[in-house]
Amino acid sequence: MIDDYLLEALVAFAKYGTLSATAEHLMVTQPTVTRGMQKLEDELGVTLFKRTPNRISLTETGQLAAKEAEKLLEAKQAFIEHIQDFEKHSGKIRLGSVAPGPLYIAEDVASEHISIDNNLLSENDVITKLLSQDYQLIFTHQEIQTDDIESLYVGTESLRVNSDAMVVPANKTETTFQEMAGFSFVVLRDIGIWQQIIEDNIPNAKFIYQDEVDDFNEIRRYSSLPYFTTNITHLTRERQVHNRRLEMLITDETAQIDFYLAYLKTNKSQFKDDITAIQTAWANLK
Repeated sequence: MIDDYLLEALVAFAKYGTLSATAEHLMVTQPTVTRGMQKLEDELGVTLFKRTPNRISLTETGQLAAKEAEKLLEAKQAFIEHIQDFEKHSGKIRLGSVAPGPLYIAEDVASEHISIDNNLLSENDVITKLLSQDYQLIFTHQEIQTDDIESLYVGTESLRVNSDAMVVPANKTETTFQEMAGFSFVVLRDIGIWQQIIEDNIPNAKFIYQDEVDDFNEIRRYSSLPYFTTNITHLTRERQVHNRRLEMLITDETAQIDFYLAYLKTNKSQFKDDITAIQTAWANLK
């Protein structure tokens, strides 16, 4: 099955016309777009692009593929919205988050009537989404107390960096953002608010973002680039790979995020047990 990100890249190229503009729109590197386009051609078994030394453009087949890809993506989005709207009215409790880590804890312990949405939310949308009943529970890094909404502290996520053991003293267990200045890191893109934190706090760093977990793990396995984990990472799909890395806790205050579960006060009784289960599981993390 062809991955959506390949179709999205093809649609973007048809719209913007160049690899550099496509990469900028998708917020990835140009080589990532180039590899993706080659992969798409290989999977389809057709030639989508005319390549010359100074220019790349779509063939007629490529133009048709881009139009069909756009239809597929629109249909998939319509499908998602239809299913989500159905579930919204089916009596299930929908749980969202502004970061991925808390969702993995919820997946481990939440009851079957909790429906977990892995599409991350903006912190600015939390109150609106709760008031509209699009979500009944949302993990947020801000404590919320209003006439209609309250939140409970559930746990803290702590950022770590994993560096090549050949260049880090064996007894080093902690570091700071300042000590990482100027380094390049491989980073999984879908990390919510952590992205802004590392970009704002590590001076002169370069972040090589990966959209796919498999690509991210491949780079971790065969390169010496440092990468980030947290005290929740061992629950995720990005499990540890075998390599020469030392995991160090980042001691800066901004590398520790307190998370809360926010909900409408009128709904609290529906998921009291689930909140308690999440708090207990988080407290037992090693």
